Amino acid sequence: MRYFNVGHYKSLVELKRRIDKVNIKGIEIAERRMEIIRFYDEYGREATRKAFGVSKATIYNWKKILKTNGNEIRSLIPLSRRPIRRRVSKISPMIEEFIRDYRIKHPRAGQYVIKVVLDKFCEEKGLKKISESSIAKIIKKLKERGEIGYGYKMSYNARSGKISVRIVKRKKKERRKGYRPEKAGDLVQIDAITMFKDGIRRYIITAIDVKSKFGFGYAYSNLSSRSAKDFMEKLEYVFPFKINRIQTDNGSEFEKEFDRYLKEKGLTHYYNYPRHPQSNGCVERFNRTIREDFIDFTEETIFDDIMGYNRKLMEWLIWYNGEKRHRSIDMTPIEYILKEKNLDPKKSNMYVNHMVMSIDVCKFD
Repeated sequence: MRYFNVGHYKSLVELKRRIDKVNIKGIEIAERRMEIIRFYDEYGREATRKAFGVSKATIYNWKKILKTNGNEIRSLIPLSRRPIRRRVSKISPMIEEFIRDYRIKHPRAGQYVIKVVLDKFCEEKGLKKISESSIAKIIKKLKERGEIGYGYKMSYNARSGKISVRIVKRKKKERRKGYRPEKAGDLVQIDAITMFKDGIRRYIITAIDVKSKFGFGYAYSNLSSRSAKDFMEKLEYVFPFKINRIQTDNGSEFEKEFDRYLKEKGLTHYYNYPRHPQSNGCVERFNRTIREDFIDFTEETIFDDIMGYNRKLMEWLIWYNGEKRHRSIDMTPIEYILKEKNLDPKKSNMYVNHMVMSIDVCKFD
Protein backbone atom coordinates (compact mmCIF):
# COMPACT_ATOMS: atom_id res chain seq x y z
CA MET A 1 0.00 0.00 0.00
CA ARG A 2 1.28 3.50 -0.86
CA TYR A 3 1.07 6.32 1.69
CA PHE A 4 0.77 9.99 0.67
CA ASN A 5 1.48 13.01 2.84
CA VAL A 6 -1.39 15.31 1.91
CA GLY A 7 0.44 18.31 3.40
CA HIS A 8 3.10 18.13 0.67
CA TYR A 9 0.56 18.88 -2.09
CA LYS A 10 -0.93 22.28 -2.84
CA SER A 11 -4.34 20.94 -3.86
CA LEU A 12 -6.42 17.78 -3.91
CA VAL A 13 -6.22 17.85 -7.72
CA GLU A 14 -2.42 17.61 -7.55
CA LEU A 15 -2.66 14.82 -4.95
CA LYS A 16 -5.13 12.89 -7.15
CA ARG A 17 -2.76 13.27 -10.15
CA ARG A 18 0.08 11.84 -8.07
CA ILE A 19 -2.04 8.88 -6.88
CA ASP A 20 -3.24 8.17 -10.44
CA LYS A 21 0.37 8.19 -11.67
CA VAL A 22 1.40 5.62 -9.04
CA ASN A 23 -1.68 3.46 -9.73
CA ILE A 24 -1.01 3.43 -13.50
CA LYS A 25 2.60 2.41 -12.89
CA GLY A 26 1.49 -0.33 -10.48
CA ILE A 27 -1.02 -1.72 -13.00
CA GLU A 28 1.68 -1.80 -15.70
CA ILE A 29 3.91 -3.87 -13.38
CA ALA A 30 1.03 -6.21 -12.56
CA GLU A 31 0.23 -6.75 -16.26
CA ARG A 32 3.90 -7.42 -16.94
CA ARG A 33 3.98 -10.07 -14.21
CA MET A 34 0.83 -11.67 -15.61
CA GLU A 35 2.48 -11.82 -19.04
CA ILE A 36 5.52 -13.59 -17.54
CA ILE A 37 3.27 -16.14 -15.80
CA ARG A 38 1.50 -16.96 -19.10
CA PHE A 39 4.87 -17.27 -20.84
CA TYR A 40 6.03 -19.66 -18.10
CA ASP A 41 2.95 -21.85 -18.47
CA GLU A 42 3.48 -22.08 -22.24
CA TYR A 43 7.26 -22.35 -22.62
CA GLY A 44 8.55 -23.59 -19.27
CA ARG A 45 11.05 -22.55 -16.60
CA GLU A 46 14.30 -22.36 -18.58
CA ALA A 47 12.88 -20.25 -21.42
CA THR A 48 11.29 -17.87 -18.90
CA ARG A 49 14.55 -17.47 -16.99
CA LYS A 50 16.46 -16.62 -20.17
CA ALA A 51 13.78 -14.30 -21.53
CA PHE A 52 12.87 -12.40 -18.34
CA GLY A 53 15.48 -13.33 -15.73
CA VAL A 54 12.73 -14.46 -13.30
CA SER A 55 13.20 -17.55 -11.15
CA LYS A 56 10.74 -20.42 -10.68
CA ALA A 57 10.25 -19.50 -6.99
CA THR A 58 9.22 -15.93 -7.88
CA ILE A 59 6.64 -17.11 -10.42
CA TYR A 60 5.20 -19.63 -7.92
CA ASN A 61 4.91 -16.81 -5.40
CA TRP A 62 3.00 -14.65 -7.92
CA LYS A 63 0.67 -17.56 -8.70
CA LYS A 64 0.01 -18.04 -4.99
CA ILE A 65 -0.91 -14.36 -4.60
CA LEU A 66 -3.27 -14.60 -7.59
CA LYS A 67 -4.98 -17.72 -6.22
CA THR A 68 -5.43 -16.18 -2.77
CA ASN A 69 -7.05 -13.06 -4.27
CA GLY A 70 -9.39 -14.79 -6.72
CA ASN A 71 -7.12 -14.30 -9.77
CA GLU A 72 -7.44 -10.52 -9.45
CA ILE A 73 -4.62 -9.02 -11.52
CA ARG A 74 -4.38 -5.98 -9.21
CA SER A 75 -3.12 -8.28 -6.48
CA LEU A 76 0.19 -8.47 -8.40
CA ILE A 77 0.81 -4.75 -7.90
CA PRO A 78 3.97 -4.55 -5.71
CA LEU A 79 3.45 -3.43 -2.13
CA SER A 80 5.03 -0.23 -0.84
CA ARG A 81 8.48 -0.65 0.70
CA ARG A 82 8.09 2.47 2.75
CA PRO A 83 8.64 1.81 6.47
CA ILE A 84 5.48 1.74 8.60
CA ARG A 85 7.28 3.59 11.36
CA ARG A 86 9.38 6.43 9.99
CA ARG A 87 12.03 8.24 11.95
CA VAL A 88 10.74 11.45 13.50
CA SER A 89 13.12 14.39 13.71
CA LYS A 90 14.19 15.16 17.27
CA ILE A 91 15.51 18.61 16.33
CA SER A 92 13.83 21.38 18.30
CA PRO A 93 11.37 23.59 16.40
CA MET A 94 13.28 26.55 17.89
CA ILE A 95 16.36 25.54 15.87
CA GLU A 96 14.36 25.32 12.65
CA GLU A 97 12.80 28.71 13.36
CA PHE A 98 16.25 30.21 14.03
CA ILE A 99 17.63 28.87 10.73
CA ARG A 100 14.61 30.17 8.81
CA ASP A 101 14.91 33.69 10.31
CA TYR A 102 18.67 33.75 9.76
CA ARG A 103 18.33 32.73 6.10
CA ILE A 104 15.66 35.38 5.50
CA LYS A 105 18.06 37.98 6.88
CA HIS A 106 21.12 36.51 5.07
CA PRO A 107 19.82 34.66 1.96
CA ARG A 108 23.25 33.39 0.85
CA ALA A 109 24.40 32.03 4.23
CA GLY A 110 25.18 28.30 4.05
CA GLN A 111 25.35 25.61 6.70
CA TYR A 112 29.02 26.39 7.48
CA VAL A 113 28.22 30.03 8.31
CA ILE A 114 25.00 29.25 10.17
CA LYS A 115 26.68 26.53 12.29
CA VAL A 116 28.76 29.06 14.29
CA VAL A 117 25.88 31.36 15.29
CA LEU A 118 23.49 28.44 15.76
CA ASP A 119 25.85 26.77 18.28
CA LYS A 120 25.84 29.95 20.38
CA PHE A 121 22.03 30.07 20.18
CA CYS A 122 21.80 26.41 21.31
CA GLU A 123 24.12 27.07 24.27
CA GLU A 124 21.99 30.03 25.39
CA LYS A 125 18.73 28.05 25.11
CA GLY A 126 20.12 24.78 26.49
CA LEU A 127 19.45 22.91 23.24
CA LYS A 128 21.45 20.06 21.72
CA LYS A 129 23.75 21.23 18.92
CA ILE A 130 23.27 19.84 15.42
CA SER A 131 25.72 19.07 12.60
CA GLU A 132 26.27 21.01 9.36
CA SER A 133 24.59 18.23 7.36
CA SER A 134 21.48 18.54 9.55
CA ILE A 135 21.44 22.30 8.97
CA ALA A 136 21.66 21.67 5.20
CA LYS A 137 18.68 19.27 5.39
CA ILE A 138 16.61 21.86 7.28
CA ILE A 139 17.47 24.54 4.68
CA LYS A 140 16.40 22.19 1.88
CA LYS A 141 13.13 21.39 3.70
CA LEU A 142 12.41 25.10 4.24
CA LYS A 143 12.96 25.77 0.52
CA GLU A 144 10.61 22.96 -0.48
CA ARG A 145 7.93 24.34 1.83
CA GLY A 146 8.42 27.82 0.39
CA GLU A 147 9.34 29.34 3.78
CA ILE A 148 12.66 30.62 2.43
CA GLY A 149 13.54 31.48 -1.15
CA TYR A 150 16.32 30.42 -3.43
CA GLY A 151 19.22 32.77 -4.18
CA TYR A 152 18.44 36.10 -5.84
CA LYS A 153 20.48 37.98 -8.43
CA MET A 154 20.03 41.69 -9.15
CA SER A 155 21.04 43.29 -12.45
CA TYR A 156 20.95 46.90 -13.61
CA ASN A 157 20.00 47.88 -17.17
CA ALA A 158 21.95 51.04 -18.06
CA ARG A 159 19.67 51.90 -21.02
CA SER A 160 16.31 51.62 -19.25
CA GLY A 161 17.55 52.44 -15.76
CA LYS A 162 15.60 49.49 -14.35
CA ILE A 163 16.78 47.02 -11.75
CA SER A 164 15.64 43.43 -12.25
CA VAL A 165 15.64 40.68 -9.63
CA ARG A 166 15.57 37.02 -10.60
CA ILE A 167 15.67 33.74 -8.69
CA VAL A 168 18.87 31.78 -9.15
CA LYS A 169 18.67 28.03 -8.70
CA ARG A 170 22.01 26.30 -8.57
CA LYS A 171 22.54 23.86 -11.38
CA LYS A 172 24.13 20.54 -10.57
CA LYS A 173 27.27 20.43 -12.67
CA GLU A 174 29.02 17.29 -13.81
CA ARG A 175 32.72 17.17 -12.93
CA ARG A 176 35.48 15.31 -14.69
CA LYS A 177 36.76 13.73 -11.45
CA GLY A 178 39.21 10.95 -12.37
CA TYR A 179 38.19 10.48 -16.00
CA ARG A 180 41.12 10.02 -18.43
CA PRO A 181 40.66 10.08 -22.25
CA GLU A 182 41.82 7.05 -24.23
CA LYS A 183 41.67 8.39 -27.81
CA ALA A 184 41.34 11.60 -29.80
CA GLY A 185 37.95 13.25 -29.24
CA ASP A 186 37.31 11.65 -25.85
CA LEU A 187 37.94 14.96 -24.05
CA VAL A 188 38.27 18.46 -25.53
CA GLN A 189 38.99 21.39 -23.21
CA ILE A 190 37.64 24.84 -24.11
CA ASP A 191 38.58 28.24 -22.67
CA ALA A 192 38.76 31.93 -23.68
CA ILE A 193 41.50 34.55 -23.91
CA THR A 194 40.59 38.21 -23.27
CA MET A 195 42.43 41.18 -24.85
CA PHE A 196 41.83 44.79 -23.82
CA LYS A 197 42.85 48.06 -25.47
CA ASP A 198 41.49 51.64 -25.34
CA GLY A 199 38.29 50.49 -23.64
CA ILE A 200 37.66 47.79 -26.27
CA ARG A 201 37.65 44.07 -25.54
CA ARG A 202 38.25 41.21 -27.94
CA TYR A 203 38.18 37.50 -27.23
CA ILE A 204 39.68 34.31 -28.63
CA ILE A 205 37.82 31.12 -27.72
CA THR A 206 40.24 28.22 -27.75
CA ALA A 207 39.98 24.42 -27.69
CA ILE A 208 42.44 21.54 -27.56
CA ASP A 209 42.02 17.79 -27.64
CA VAL A 210 43.70 16.41 -24.53
CA LYS A 211 44.93 13.21 -26.17
CA SER A 212 46.17 14.31 -29.62
CA LYS A 213 46.94 17.98 -28.72
CA PHE A 214 45.00 19.06 -31.81
CA GLY A 215 44.07 22.70 -31.21
CA PHE A 216 41.72 25.34 -32.57
CA GLY A 217 40.84 28.97 -31.85
CA TYR A 218 38.60 31.72 -33.19
CA ALA A 219 38.33 35.44 -32.37
CA TYR A 220 35.06 37.21 -31.40
CA SER A 221 34.04 40.76 -30.58
CA ASN A 222 31.91 39.55 -27.62
CA LEU A 223 32.02 36.60 -25.26
CA SER A 224 28.46 35.26 -25.04
CA SER A 225 26.88 31.82 -25.04
CA ARG A 226 25.91 32.47 -28.67
CA SER A 227 29.57 33.07 -29.55
CA ALA A 228 30.53 29.90 -27.68
CA LYS A 229 27.87 27.94 -29.56
CA ASP A 230 29.12 29.32 -32.89
CA PHE A 231 32.65 28.30 -31.88
CA MET A 232 31.43 24.78 -31.06
CA GLU A 233 29.91 24.45 -34.53
CA LYS A 234 33.20 25.52 -36.12
CA LEU A 235 35.11 23.18 -33.82
CA GLU A 236 33.09 20.16 -34.96
CA TYR A 237 33.61 21.20 -38.57
CA VAL A 238 37.40 21.54 -38.27
CA PHE A 239 38.32 18.69 -35.91
CA PRO A 240 39.18 15.54 -37.94
CA PHE A 241 37.51 13.24 -35.40
CA LYS A 242 34.26 12.93 -33.46
CA ILE A 243 34.08 14.92 -30.21
CA ASN A 244 32.56 13.03 -27.26
CA ARG A 245 33.19 15.17 -24.17
CA ILE A 246 33.74 18.86 -23.51
CA GLN A 247 35.37 20.45 -20.45
CA THR A 248 35.05 24.16 -19.60
CA ASP A 249 35.29 26.52 -16.66
CA ASN A 250 32.15 27.93 -15.01
CA GLY A 251 31.91 31.07 -17.17
CA SER A 252 28.48 32.25 -18.30
CA GLU A 253 29.55 31.93 -21.94
CA PHE A 254 29.46 28.15 -21.49
CA GLU A 255 25.83 28.13 -20.34
CA LYS A 256 22.48 28.72 -22.10
CA GLU A 257 22.88 28.37 -25.89
CA PHE A 258 26.26 26.62 -25.64
CA ASP A 259 25.13 24.07 -23.07
CA ARG A 260 21.81 23.56 -24.89
CA TYR A 261 23.72 22.82 -28.10
CA LEU A 262 25.85 20.20 -26.33
CA LYS A 263 22.75 18.50 -24.98
CA GLU A 264 21.14 18.43 -28.43
CA LYS A 265 24.30 16.79 -29.79
CA GLY A 266 24.44 14.29 -26.90
CA LEU A 267 27.86 15.55 -25.73
CA THR A 268 28.97 15.29 -22.10
CA HIS A 269 29.79 18.66 -20.52
CA TYR A 270 32.30 18.63 -17.66
CA TYR A 271 32.78 21.75 -15.55
CA ASN A 272 35.93 22.68 -13.62
CA TYR A 273 35.80 22.98 -9.87
CA PRO A 274 35.43 26.67 -8.89
CA ARG A 275 38.71 28.62 -8.63
CA HIS A 276 40.69 25.65 -9.92
CA PRO A 277 42.12 26.47 -13.39
CA GLN A 278 44.49 23.49 -13.03
CA SER A 279 41.51 21.30 -13.96
CA ASN A 280 41.76 22.71 -17.49
CA GLY A 281 45.56 22.59 -17.52
CA CYS A 282 45.88 21.38 -21.11
CA VAL A 283 43.97 24.32 -22.66
CA GLU A 284 45.63 26.78 -20.23
CA ARG A 285 49.00 25.68 -21.62
CA PHE A 286 47.62 25.97 -25.16
CA ASN A 287 46.52 29.55 -24.39
CA ARG A 288 50.02 30.41 -23.22
CA THR A 289 51.46 29.07 -26.49
CA ILE A 290 48.98 31.14 -28.54
CA ARG A 291 49.88 34.26 -26.55
CA GLU A 292 53.63 33.82 -26.83
CA ASP A 293 53.79 32.53 -30.44
CA PHE A 294 50.90 34.39 -32.08
CA ILE A 295 49.02 37.09 -30.11
CA ASP A 296 52.17 38.97 -29.02
CA PHE A 297 53.01 39.53 -32.71
CA THR A 298 49.51 40.22 -34.07
CA GLU A 299 47.55 41.82 -31.21
CA GLU A 300 46.97 45.13 -33.01
CA THR A 301 45.20 43.42 -35.94
CA ILE A 302 42.34 42.00 -33.85
CA PHE A 303 41.11 45.49 -32.91
CA ASP A 304 41.22 46.77 -36.50
CA ASP A 305 40.09 43.77 -38.60
CA ILE A 306 38.78 40.77 -36.69
CA MET A 307 38.11 38.71 -39.84
CA GLY A 308 41.62 39.35 -41.13
CA TYR A 309 42.88 38.39 -37.70
CA ASN A 310 41.04 35.06 -37.88
CA ARG A 311 42.61 34.27 -41.26
CA LYS A 312 46.06 34.80 -39.77
CA LEU A 313 45.05 32.66 -36.79
CA MET A 314 43.99 29.84 -39.15
CA GLU A 315 47.41 29.95 -40.81
CA TRP A 316 49.11 29.74 -37.44
CA LEU A 317 46.88 26.80 -36.41
CA ILE A 318 47.82 24.94 -39.57
CA TRP A 319 51.47 25.26 -38.52
CA TYR A 320 50.64 24.30 -34.91
CA ASN A 321 48.70 21.15 -35.85
CA GLY A 322 50.61 20.08 -38.94
CA GLU A 323 54.25 21.09 -38.49
CA LYS A 324 55.02 21.81 -34.82
CA ARG A 325 56.28 18.77 -32.92
CA HIS A 326 54.82 18.43 -29.43
CA ARG A 327 57.09 17.13 -26.71
CA SER A 328 54.25 15.32 -24.86
CA ILE A 329 53.42 13.12 -27.89
CA ASP A 330 56.79 13.41 -29.70
CA MET A 331 55.10 14.20 -33.03
CA THR A 332 52.64 16.64 -34.60
CA PRO A 333 48.90 16.38 -33.71
CA ILE A 334 48.09 15.39 -37.32
CA GLU A 335 50.70 12.60 -37.20
CA TYR A 336 49.27 11.39 -33.89
CA ILE A 337 45.74 11.18 -35.34
CA LEU A 338 46.97 9.37 -38.46
CA LYS A 339 48.89 6.91 -36.29
CA GLU A 340 45.82 6.32 -34.13
CA LYS A 341 43.77 5.58 -37.26
CA ASN A 342 46.55 3.37 -38.72
CA LEU A 343 46.86 5.61 -41.79
CA ASP A 344 50.02 6.28 -43.78
CA PRO A 345 50.87 10.03 -43.55
CA LYS A 346 52.28 9.94 -47.11
CA LYS A 347 49.04 8.56 -48.57
CA SER A 348 46.55 10.39 -46.38
CA ASN A 349 44.97 13.70 -47.43
CA MET A 350 44.01 14.59 -43.85
CA TYR A 351 46.59 17.37 -43.55
CA VAL A 352 45.51 19.00 -46.82
CA ASN A 353 41.82 18.66 -45.93
CA HIS A 354 42.46 20.20 -42.53
CA MET A 355 44.16 23.24 -44.13
CA VAL A 356 41.21 23.76 -46.49
CA MET A 357 38.61 23.41 -43.71
CA SER A 358 40.52 25.71 -41.37
CA ILE A 359 40.61 28.47 -43.98
CA ASP A 360 37.00 27.90 -45.08
CA VAL A 361 35.76 28.24 -41.51
CA CYS A 362 36.37 31.99 -41.79
CA LYS A 363 33.50 32.10 -44.29
CA PHE A 364 30.98 31.06 -41.60
CA ASP A 365 30.49 34.61 -40.33
